[in-house]
Amino acid sequence: MITKGLSKSHQSVLNALGDKHLTSFELFKRVESISIILSLYNVIDDLKNMGLLHSYNKKDERYHYINT
Repeated sequence: MITKGLSKSHQSVLNALGDKHLTSFELFKRVESISIILSLYNVIDDLKNMGLLHSYNKKDERYHYINT
């Protein structure tokens, strides 16, 4: 996966996900460089627009994972 040129926040989200599928809240707890949940959602949207991250709903929760 190409991560060159990504911000520290973008890289932190990708590192926190690794090979796991996490909810937004689980991801927020793992990423130390993001202190506001709204900022996390912006980073998630950026990564989705770059094609690096995908999301799905399961039991009324949104899970995120790295597109491999």
